[in-house]
Amino acid sequence: MRALLMIVIASATLAAQTGAPQAPQVTSQDLLDGLKDPTRWLTYGGNYSGQRNSPLTQITPENVGQLVAQWTFQTGTLGSFQTTPVVADGVLYVTGFNNNAWAIDARSGRQIWRYRRDLPDDLKLCCAAVNRGFAVLGDRLFMATLDAHLISLDMKTGSLLYDVELADHKLGYSATVAPLVVKDKVIVGIAGAEYGIRGFIDAYDVQTGKRAWRFYTVAGPGEPGGRTWPEGDAYKRGGGSVWVTGTYDPQLNTVFYGTGNPGPDYYSSAREGDNLYTASLVALDADTGQLRWHYQFTPHDVHDWDSTQVPVLGDLTINGQPRKVVMFANRNGFFYTLDRLTGKVIVAKPFVQTTWAREVGPDGRPVLLPGHLPDEDGEKTCPDLGGGTNYMSPSYDPATRLFFVTARETCATFFAYDQKFKAGEQYTGGATTRPRDQKNFGALRAIDPVTAERKWEFRYTSLSSSGVLTTASGLVFAGDGDGNIMAFDSRTGKNLWHYQLGFSMRSTAGTTYMVDGRQYLLVPSGSALTAFALPQRP
Repeated sequence: MRALLMIVIASATLAAQTGAPQAPQVTSQDLLDGLKDPTRWLTYGGNYSGQRNSPLTQITPENVGQLVAQWTFQTGTLGSFQTTPVVADGVLYVTGFNNNAWAIDARSGRQIWRYRRDLPDDLKLCCAAVNRGFAVLGDRLFMATLDAHLISLDMKTGSLLYDVELADHKLGYSATVAPLVVKDKVIVGIAGAEYGIRGFIDAYDVQTGKRAWRFYTVAGPGEPGGRTWPEGDAYKRGGGSVWVTGTYDPQLNTVFYGTGNPGPDYYSSAREGDNLYTASLVALDADTGQLRWHYQFTPHDVHDWDSTQVPVLGDLTINGQPRKVVMFANRNGFFYTLDRLTGKVIVAKPFVQTTWAREVGPDGRPVLLPGHLPDEDGEKTCPDLGGGTNYMSPSYDPATRLFFVTARETCATFFAYDQKFKAGEQYTGGATTRPRDQKNFGALRAIDPVTAERKWEFRYTSLSSSGVLTTASGLVFAGDGDGNIMAFDSRTGKNLWHYQLGFSMRSTAGTTYMVDGRQYLLVPSGSALTAFALPQRP
């Protein structure tokens, strides 16, 4: 364990002097209750189900056009937010680029404290120095760091409480995921598949930071799934990153996580076999980390289609029978509804154009179409590297029984070649290009998870990386690729409102909370946070 330089601006004393809210105590029951308390947003997805569906109804389809920006918080840092803020009792707890973090007054946007992490110069990052958010329990916050550590901060002051290493960042390991607290454990995944790491999911004691269990997302020799890798040490650099937060079913005491691509990304011959448990959904015992079941969306993935999307939990009536399900819009272009108890496929259909496969067989495996194995000459496949969707969070509205997702319609040419592995260097075995004359577009799509059929869509003029938020009043919030936050009628897809933020949203479409009887919509965009609300009545 090593302490790193941390600077706290605006101490608890200053916070008290200026009348800022004091740090709350968040219990395990609070996390189980999720969004029952509308003043709070305590987990990445709002509650353990990952539905991102708020019970708030003050902002409605009838009045959403009256939303007005109340304040904007400028971080003064480079980089773009991909965070979902924790909201607790009038305070926002926000993570940002390069492991900066802030506590902010939810009413005014005033900074209470700030944390800065002193990061090493030799980070190995494939995809920007982002962070996706805090987890919280008691009076502690938990953050994964770019140098592959898990840290705990005091909610009141931002002071560092502990700092534990997950893995050696010099070998290509990093962490950007928002942790998930379940009972007395904080669960976190590792990133770095493009550097030939062996991925894992860890659980740590919330009080001490001691590791409780580890599940490797790449099966090794003698382990279940080990024979899906070649003999030798290919598994040691097999990838399987976990960089998007999972979900939790308290009744089953099971956590669900999507896993990343195998390594190397494109060169098939380096890793013959299905390559378990990459590009999969794994269901793990929350207490022990033992695998209960898995489903592999893309066996032997050769297009870098991570399955690091949010597994959304819900209860559906299918053929007249109640079913506990996991809903999953995958980067490979297919939408899936799986049985939550067994991992068996209930329905699976493309939700974007897919040229590599157009159906999933009775055995749960995609039925592959010829001509889509990357080589040195290149092969064109849809979707592209970014996938049919990606890290942007979807939403499920139980009232309309619709699943909302940001979809990407685009294709690419994939190349593959042999590459010698060198520790700490990128290990992809290929590359991709997108045709310049190709007409790409994004869309917000509403999908019926019982049938996987599209109910409506709103097309954007460009590709979008925005997540989705829904509310019980019948609203959907999402963003296009041009910097607009937009509101839609959840039943029809009618665009009701938009606001130009100046920078496109990534990963999230915001969160919503209630303070002093007023509902706020909080939107991270670029390096700024903007809070919206209806005009106050005189």
